[in-house]
Parts: sequence; C-alpha cells; structure tokens
Amino acid sequence: MIKLIVGLGNPGSQYEKTRHNAGFIFLNHLALQNGLVWKSSSQFQSDVISCSINGKDLILIKPLTFMNKSGLSVGKVMRYYKLKPEEMLVVHDELELAEGVIKLKLDGGHAGHNGLRDIIAHLDSRNFYRLRLGIGRPSLGGNVADYVLSKPSQAGSELLDKVCQVLIKDFDWLVDADMAKLNALLPAQI
Repeated sequence: MIKLIVGLGNPGSQYEKTRHNAGFIFLNHLALQNGLVWKSSSQFQSDVISCSINGKDLILIKPLTFMNKSGLSVGKVMRYYKLKPEEMLVVHDELELAEGVIKLKLDGGHAGHNGLRDIIAHLDSRNFYRLRLGIGRPSLGGNVADYVLSKPSQAGSELLDKVCQVLIKDFDWLVDADMAKLNALLPAQI
C-alpha cells in the first residue's frame, strides 16, 4: 500500500502550469478536492501534507529543490518516516505517453527523467511506483527542455485536469497500487 505520494515539478510561478509540473498539478487537484492545505517544511525542503483520504493515512510532498534535485527531499522524507521504496508513488510527466494517457508501473529506470534519476540515486533503489502522466513529445526537431518547461495548449491543460479528476475519483485504486485497473482506466473515461 502507498504511504507517500510525491509530485514532481519545479517551484515558482513561472513553472506553475508547465508540462514538467504534471506531478505538482495532480497533487494540487488532490489537495483541493479533499480540502487539504499545503505547509512548507524546511526540514524536508518540500511542501507537505499529512492526511487521511478515504481512511488511508498518507504523506503528500512537492519537493521544492527543483526537478533535478528531487531525490534530496524524497530521501529526507523516506528516512524520517522509515518508509520502504515500494510504499512510495512518484507522479511525474512522461514524454513517451501521449497527452491524456497514464501508466502506473513499479520499478524500472529513469528513461532520461532527471527527477526520477535523482530519486533513484538518493534511495539507491528503483523499486517504487510511478504514475506516468502523458505529455507527448515536441514536434520533430523540437527542443525537449523547452517543450517540458512550456505550458501545454488550452486543450492539453484541460485534458490534464480531466485526467487528474478521473484519478482522484478512483483514488483507492491508486493508493492500493492496482495497476491493472488504473492502466485500463484512461483515456476511455475521458
């Protein structure tokens, strides 16, 4: 069962609605839907919520160390709460999936995602769950860094919001890490 949900992104208003902040966007939807308030933690270098959702005790974090140093915050939280890697879900943007597509997986590499790379390095483990939120790829010849750090189209932004709402509606599947149900969920539900 998941005990920690980490949303990946970059702090600051200039990154707020960018593709790379898909993890932050999901957790902000989850907090809003459940009437939860973020608290800044200098100890964890994160915005943090300790809560119970649908009777499940959870810690939600948004690392404030910027994407490429996400492992610093995650490692501190994992050690403090004595959590195992398989009790963590990392929500992040995924270039290899089209907009609106999700995939839940356990274990694996970082596939070039610097936030995942840093978490793997700090934990010395890849054995954690990842909720990959599809953002698509830039057009042929487009710069990947510019693409992920830019805002999606209005339709793309609305699609991400819908995906977040569907995931929150079926949140128990997510916390129970029910990969079969979640991986079959989208985009059919939208």
